[in-house]
Formats: sequence, C-alpha cells, structure tokens
Amino acid sequence: MTLSTQAWLLGALCGVLLVAQACEQKLSWEAHMAAGKKAEEQGHYAEAERHLKAGLREAETFDSQDPRLATSLNNLAAFYYAQERHVDALPLYRRALARGEKALGPEHPDLARDINNLAVLYYAQGRYAEAEPLYQRALAIREAALGPEHPDLTRDINNLAVLYYAQGRYAEAEPLYQRALAIREAALGPKDPEVAQGLNTLAALYGAQGRHDDAESLYQRALAIYEKALGPDHPQTAKTLENYAALLRNARRATEAEKLEARAKVIRSKQRKSES
Repeated sequence: MTLSTQAWLLGALCGVLLVAQACEQKLSWEAHMAAGKKAEEQGHYAEAERHLKAGLREAETFDSQDPRLATSLNNLAAFYYAQERHVDALPLYRRALARGEKALGPEHPDLARDINNLAVLYYAQGRYAEAEPLYQRALAIREAALGPEHPDLTRDINNLAVLYYAQGRYAEAEPLYQRALAIREAALGPKDPEVAQGLNTLAALYGAQGRHDDAESLYQRALAIYEKALGPDHPQTAKTLENYAALLRNARRATEAEKLEARAKVIRSKQRKSES
C-alpha cells in the first residue's frame, strides 16, 4: 500500500469518526435514553453505556431544576448496578440524592426513589449499617405522603424486613413482613399471587426461627394460591414446593419432603423443555 493510499484511508477513517461523533452530539436526550435502554436489552453494553453517558452530559447542560438530570444519573447508576459495577454506581446514586435534596427538600415524596436506590446498593455491598437508615427514611417519606396502608408501601416495608432478616434480626423483621402481607391482603384479596409471595417470605422467616408449624401453614396457603391462580405447573408453584420441602427436611420429615421435591422436579423439567 502506498503512502498516499494510507493517508487517504486514514483521512477517511477520521472523517467517519467525526461524523459519528457529530451524529451522537445531535441526538436528543430522549433519543440517548431510548437508545441506551434498547442497547442494554440487546446485550450491547458498551453501546448502552456510551448513550447513557452522552445523555447525562446533555442533561448537565439543562436548568438545575430539570428532572432529566436525576433521571440520567439514576439510569446510568442502575446500568452499572446491573453490571455489578457498584463502585461506578455509588457516586451517581449519591449525586442524584444530593441534587434531589437541594432542589426539593429532604422530605419530598420524589426523594424516596433516590434514597431507596442508594440503600439497595449499600445492601448489595453488605453495608447494612448505612443501608438501614436510608430504608427507614424512604419508608417514612412514603408513609407521610401515601398513608400507612397504601399498597405502594409494601416494597419499602419488605426492603427493611429483608435487611433485618439478613442480619438475623428476626424479631424486627417479623412485624414488617406481617404488615406488608396484611396490606396486600386488604388491597388485593386473600387469593392474589402477590399475597402468596408475602406468605412465602414470612414462612421463610418462621422456618429460620425453627417455627416449623407456623411456616408450614403459610407454605400450604401460598401453594394453594399459586396452584389456583397460576396453575399447578407454574414456576412459582415449583419454587413454593421446593421451599416447603426444605422446611420439611429441616423438621426431619424426609419422606414428605421427597414427594414435594419430586413434583417440583417434574415442573422444572417441563419448564426447561418449553424454553428449549
């Protein structure tokens, strides 16, 4: 290849890169967000990160009160969190929260999301002492805004309960799980699958405490709900069978556990065949 040909190719390559950069700069904030989401869903993570970063750079040029900056910070942080890049996600979540506190005040309902995001990250890092006050704060803010029985509170209540459960603080986790379950039953009815989910989590807590009889009755209720609402071969039915079987094994009831495990195994096998 001659020097002149090499120079032409280099110039052409630079031109392509400049055009690509110019096109990226011309994309709107909304377009970057949409492209980043689509790329992430398709597994094109480098492309997703590029768009999310570009969207953040653009959002930083907006008015300081513009909510798109917080959205960009949270979207990029959530992307990093999903990639288990916690070190990269942490300053973004912190910045989103600090910005929200300054713009809205420390008790504004919209802050609960940012507080919860940061708490979830701390929990994932095992930084429970830092996660706890944030979970408590997010719950208090939502309670003040929505009332103590609103269905949207169940996620915040469960987050705090899970934190206590992970630390073996069962006496503190139990009333929270019970409260979330009661709210779901009142809002959705006693036979809704979300109620079954609450029964499962409370049963797991009772099992960890050695309260096998209490746990068994909850697993039986959850199993009956899933079988009727979702069907006998649903993955949630299988999961409940597996949880129930583990409880029975811990209670030295191996024969009963084996029957449940065999049924769950059949469901899992059918599931794998349908996915292949």
